[in-house]
Amino acid sequence: MPRSARLDAPGLTHHIIGRGIERRLIFKDDADGYDFLRRLSELAGGERMQVYAFCLMPNHFHLLVRTLSMPLSVFMGRLLTGYSVYFNRRHRRAGHLFQNRFKSFVVDDEDYLLELVRYIHLNPIRAKLINDLKALEAWPFSGHGTLMAKASNAWLDTDEVLSHLSSTAGSARRLLKQFMTDGLDMGRRPELVGGGLKRSLEISHTQANPKERMSYDERILGDGEFVDRILSRLEKTPERRPAISLDDLIQKVAKAYNLTAPELRSGSKRREIAKARATVIWLGAKELGLKAGELAEALNVKPTAIYMSLSTKRGELGSAAIDLKKV
Repeated sequence: MPRSARLDAPGLTHHIIGRGIERRLIFKDDADGYDFLRRLSELAGGERMQVYAFCLMPNHFHLLVRTLSMPLSVFMGRLLTGYSVYFNRRHRRAGHLFQNRFKSFVVDDEDYLLELVRYIHLNPIRAKLINDLKALEAWPFSGHGTLMAKASNAWLDTDEVLSHLSSTAGSARRLLKQFMTDGLDMGRRPELVGGGLKRSLEISHTQANPKERMSYDERILGDGEFVDRILSRLEKTPERRPAISLDDLIQKVAKAYNLTAPELRSGSKRREIAKARATVIWLGAKELGLKAGELAEALNVKPTAIYMSLSTKRGELGSAAIDLKKV
């Protein structure tokens, strides 16, 4: 069954879930967690991406973000590719680290932002990694401590979250503490993970029109009206693509190195071809957010060659001479 296209446009809020392949560990110790957060901090903030919540678990992670100027696929491509290269090098492994592509659900933040912040940040308590909310305030791998002013992550947008509770920070934090406490007895919330309100598929029981059906999309968390509004908006919004396609990138780099595209795709180890290929790999991963598998297939090399090239930064120097804005 073909997978659905990912929904994205400036201003949309997304709940993102990424898991380790075969549920394996993606964070083996604190050093791994801190590296992931460092990379996240370098991408978040400004006009690119707002982050409202995060939580790193041993074999998966959650993010709650609002996309701005940077497309979601590019943001996540840079984050996950860079971290995968780091993780494989540090732990002396090769191959894919994450299970398939990450999951993302567009969220009606008016109704669900606080619910998702609570759900995401309570993960380590539910999993018994820590004992209580006081420990959660000191736990560095979720955003709760920052929201409660017990930790400092300037890239986390605390103002937006707290404004949903009160107009003053002190009052908002008191309310957030109680809100989190109330959530401790709720257990798992599958409706916040699966995306889309499953009841939207069922016949509405409103007295006005019992046969009316609500709109539904498994990629969206919100009621029927929200689903309709998002899909209608996206129909009118051009799909956000990277600056140039991978084919265009290969053509551009080949020209810069006085090569042909077929030569660059040949898999040859000739010095000039290897340098050009490394430049394609660096720009494809770092600027276009492309995955190792996509680059490997296009360049006729193994995925391990992509990871090796990125880990040694072979293409960083050559990439400085390539202007992606001019095809």
